[in-house]
Amino acid sequence: MDKNEFKELKEQLLSKKKNGYDLLPREERAAMEDYCAGYMRFLDVSKTERLCAAEAVRMAEAKGYRPYSPGMSLEAGDRVYVCNRGKAVMLAHIGRQSLAEGIQLAAAHIDSPRLDLKPNPLYEDSELAYFKTHYYGGIRKYQWVTIPLALHGVVALKDGSRVTVRIGEEKGEPRLVITDLLPHLGAAQNKKPLAEAVPGETLNLLLGSEPIGGEEESGRVKLAVMKLLHEKYGILEDDLTSAELEAVPAVKACDIGLDRSLIGAYGHDDRVCAYAALKALLDLEEAPEKTAVCILADKEEIGSDGVTGMQSAAFDTFVEDLCAAQDVALRACFGKSFCLSADVTAAFDPNFPDVFEKRNESQLNYGVGLCKYTGARGKSGASDADAETVAYVRRLFDEAGVIWQISELGKVDAGGGGTVAMYMANRNISTLDAGVPVLSMHAPFETVAKLDCYETYKAMRAVFQVKVWRG
Repeated sequence: MDKNEFKELKEQLLSKKKNGYDLLPREERAAMEDYCAGYMRFLDVSKTERLCAAEAVRMAEAKGYRPYSPGMSLEAGDRVYVCNRGKAVMLAHIGRQSLAEGIQLAAAHIDSPRLDLKPNPLYEDSELAYFKTHYYGGIRKYQWVTIPLALHGVVALKDGSRVTVRIGEEKGEPRLVITDLLPHLGAAQNKKPLAEAVPGETLNLLLGSEPIGGEEESGRVKLAVMKLLHEKYGILEDDLTSAELEAVPAVKACDIGLDRSLIGAYGHDDRVCAYAALKALLDLEEAPEKTAVCILADKEEIGSDGVTGMQSAAFDTFVEDLCAAQDVALRACFGKSFCLSADVTAAFDPNFPDVFEKRNESQLNYGVGLCKYTGARGKSGASDADAETVAYVRRLFDEAGVIWQISELGKVDAGGGGTVAMYMANRNISTLDAGVPVLSMHAPFETVAKLDCYETYKAMRAVFQVKVWRG
């Protein structure tokens, strides 16, 4: 075999990953930048699941979506949504085919790791006022100290009204912070494992230091802080027991790198996929062949439980109501449906190569990352998509010109993670994970590549525009 024959055979039979910039048509560069600019704006107004849900509803209504109620008459081309308790959103663009032929679904989550206030959070110690917190999701606690934090959420009052709280986002507003030991006195702390160096009970938000009242009084700083909160929001300390207040990084999304090819922000996991799925659905101008559904779920970071999580019956109820309008059984619809579980994956980081398996890792700028399975070690907690589903997605993406790669989260024994995929698969919906590779996942400031963001949007668009499922 001569060199030319060898080269031809090699190109024909063996696979080779290519950097997305070697594949992306130059005429798409402007579209990529425009898409990413919109995504960055979305991030800045969507720091929590409530804010994200509200922005999704605003965007949907601007595109002609209307609130759905059971029994509503629907025709091909109609666009409806349900907002579940202000923290999760389900949207549908009714297709030309019967729901008996299934739906094309993209499922992402809009909650991110953060610090929640405890039910009785406010206290004073050594004439400093603090909020106690309980971290939400898988965080590395040491990353959350000494960075500026903002506070978002709602306080529900006994009379049924609700107060929106927003502190630390606008220019000139005060920020909050969690303090840490100075290195001069940190010798003992330095000897502790990372997971133990900053105990969860020390993640306390510093609120203020100026006392009010006479020096003989106690709790003067705590009272001063509560007075400020009462003046601005009309709340009492007891009202904090029925509040959902979340501390998140007080940072804006920004370009990263001298070439501006990356985006740094809080909450890429999983709003980078949620935005892609939402934008792809909203950009459908005509009625799709198969009904296109996007679900933006809550609670994924803590197991997808609860009334707004992916394990809730809310999603089944929504699709069952749509099916009832066409006299279609829900089980028949699910059995012919396909779901792209849109969640991020870990990007290979050359600073930490030991936890990655280089033949099966995701890389920045190589496109949307497909994951046949997630889970931990022996695939625990994974849906493990079948070969036919993976082949379907390969064909779908190739025909749509989507740049993609397939990978695992990391080395088998290094750890693992989960998505909403198994909860969709448990409903008898063929499901595959796909999403944007992320550096510093779950950190207060994560990094993604613009090319991967754009290709993930194209992937979602291909799912919604499909004409047949495994046809």
